[in-house]
Parts: sequence; structure tokens; C-alpha cells
Amino acid sequence: MSRMPAGQYIPGRSPVHRLDARIKICGFLILLAAVIGAGSWAGYLWVILALAAILRISGLPLRPVLEPFLRLWTFFLVIFLMNALFFDGQGGIWSWWIFHLSAEGVRRGFSVVVHVALALVLGNLLTCTTAPMELMEALKVFLRPLKLIRVPVDDVAMILSVAVQFVPTLLEEADTVKKAQIARGARFESKKLTEKAASFIPLVVPVFIAAFRRADELALAMEARGYRGKRKSPKRKSACLQAPDITALAVCAAVFAVQFLLIHI
Repeated sequence: MSRMPAGQYIPGRSPVHRLDARIKICGFLILLAAVIGAGSWAGYLWVILALAAILRISGLPLRPVLEPFLRLWTFFLVIFLMNALFFDGQGGIWSWWIFHLSAEGVRRGFSVVVHVALALVLGNLLTCTTAPMELMEALKVFLRPLKLIRVPVDDVAMILSVAVQFVPTLLEEADTVKKAQIARGARFESKKLTEKAASFIPLVVPVFIAAFRRADELALAMEARGYRGKRKSPKRKSACLQAPDITALAVCAAVFAVQFLLIHI
């Protein structure tokens, strides 16, 4: 049985699943600011504890949430080495030709990797606990002021929602194509850079074809169900926020406030 793609919505009845999607997006932005503001060991630990608490409360499996980090470890390694070897900072450790390893560069590389990894985990927590329709309706609410300048808010919200939900599917398609290419002799794990780069060429084309095929299938399915982009969708009354929603937003604000204090200590 194939495993569930990372970032795909996982149904549940946890307190995080039951939160209003608008609150989830606001909380995501607040916690993202806390992640970006982390610059010390205490700041990193505080954000990690907050995300671990959310993961625990949501009842989500650990693997789907952490999968992006596990899949992109080579990307994170490149980011770390680029900062560690090319950042001309104080505390030189080793130098050769154009490479300058310094303590400041290592610290900068570690900081960038941790920030990107925590942001990915946070985004996964949002998409794994929010149904696509709820996410689309919440985006419509936030984009509603753009209607004043004649922006098709409903279409933009639907496009963003579909795009977010299709990312895990395309990653799964890429993984399937990669396994098929390996079975045909492609050498993705080769240590030679030229062979490794050449092996990715037959991977890109099938993934693009699969993306266009899925887009065409989705368009036909929407048309068959009567979707018309120019037709005005009926207005839905936004649900009132409940006490758990306000509490969750206050907790996110408290996490950011503590992070702000840690920055200035």
C-alpha cells in the first residue's frame, strides 16, 4: 500500500482539526514570524517545543509532518555548505582556494537550515489539519478587500487552495517516476555529478506531463460539475468564532511574545 503523501489533509477530530480555518491561517502567520525571529538556542528550542505541542494535540502521525525535511536533506545540506564555506565571517577555521570555513559561516548555515525546516513543518501542520474547502473559504475572507480593485478573489482562492493540495500529489508522482527510472538503470545515487545530473533529465519531463495531465483532468471534472469561472458564487455567511478559536489565537500570540522577549534578552 502506498504511503500518504506529505502535506495532504488527514481527517481527524482533534482540537486543532476543529479550529476555524481563518484562525489557523492567522496562527500560522504568527508562528511563522516566531520561527523567523528565532536566533538563539533558546529561541529555536522554544519554537520546536511549540510545534511539538501542536503536533501532539493534533494527533497527526510524525512521518507525514516531517517528510519534507527527510526528502530535502540534500537541499538543506547544500544550503548549509554554501553558507559555511562561502560566508566570509570571523572565527576562521579552515581555508583553501575560494572556500573559507568559519565559525560564523557554520552558525549562519545552521540558522538558515533550521528556519526553512521549521517553516516547512509549520506549513505541513496547517495543510494536514485543514480541509481544502475550509482553506479555500478562509482565503476568500482574507482576499475579499481585493475585490475593490476587481481582483477575482474566488478564482484566486481556489487556485491557491488547489495548488497547495497538489504539491504532495506531484511529489508522490515524482517519487513513483524516480523508482521507475531506477528500475530502468538510472543512477540517481551516483557520486559523479555529471551522471547524477543526467539522470534527472528523464525525471523532469514525465513529472511535467503528469502535472499537465492532472490539471486537464481537474478542469474536465470541474466543468462536468457545472463550474463556471465567471458566474458569481453564492455568498456564504462566515461562522462565528468560538472560545477555542480565540484561545488558540491567544496561545500563538503568547508564543510570539515569548520569542520577541528572547530576541531582546
